[in-house]
Amino acid sequence: MTSASSPTRNAIRLGLRRGWTEFGQSISSTQDQGFYLFTGAATVGYLFLRRDTEVEGTDLLLPSVALPSILGALIAFGVIIGPAYALAMEKEDGTLLRHKAVPHGLQGYFTGQLLFQSLSLLPQMVVILVPSFLLFDDLMADPSGWLTIAWVIPLGLLATMPIGMVIGALVPSTQKVGTWGMLPVLVLTGISGIFYPIQALWGWVQVVAQVFPTYWIALGMRSAFLPDEAAALEVTGSWRTTETVVVLGIWALAGALVTPRVLRRMARRQTGSQVEAAREASLQWVR
Repeated sequence: MTSASSPTRNAIRLGLRRGWTEFGQSISSTQDQGFYLFTGAATVGYLFLRRDTEVEGTDLLLPSVALPSILGALIAFGVIIGPAYALAMEKEDGTLLRHKAVPHGLQGYFTGQLLFQSLSLLPQMVVILVPSFLLFDDLMADPSGWLTIAWVIPLGLLATMPIGMVIGALVPSTQKVGTWGMLPVLVLTGISGIFYPIQALWGWVQVVAQVFPTYWIALGMRSAFLPDEAAALEVTGSWRTTETVVVLGIWALAGALVTPRVLRRMARRQTGSQVEAAREASLQWVR
């Protein structure tokens, strides 16, 4: 048992070290710093311009209602598109092929991706939350909301990150991630009640939105930040905490069952000639 589990533990340990190293490189990268600051400035700027706008039917100001929804959308979007692009690129540059050649290398690779993509949310959340709490009042109705955030975010990560990995494994090239991944995620975000009440949409669109995790992550975040009476704005007039846990849990379980099979199938099919062909195609696309 020790000899069988030791290589696995070692691969996971190396993966965690790789994920932490990549996160350190990311937050010290000028390009990534610019992305975090741009996201924070755009979000806080929008909320600041609408700081005196009251939400119809309540005495709440728009920043209080919009901020948790936007955070939920950023979480879902980031941990789908980030892993999708990373996996697609590392298929093309041979990174996955090199990990495949090492015993338990793929386990280490995906452990590292899980840690890196999760940690990458932290700077984005900080550059939004810190100025928001300084500029706007009554953002967190009750301190117990932080306990809700403590389970919504991890469960949301487990529910959405496998989607990004599956997209990255299936797309034929990095350029296709936008079509196969970003566009559908943007559409789902648009219909998930992030920027306007979901009740304003057609009935069948509401049903589709509630099938996917983005709506439930945003709902969970709103339940953490907003007072209990704000639940009247939701579809059923309640926060549906149990349903949030169940839906996100089902997506997380489905991801845990499906994603390893998809990734193993992708790894078995990847060869050196495919990597070389992908590099050539990428160079031609750049030219």
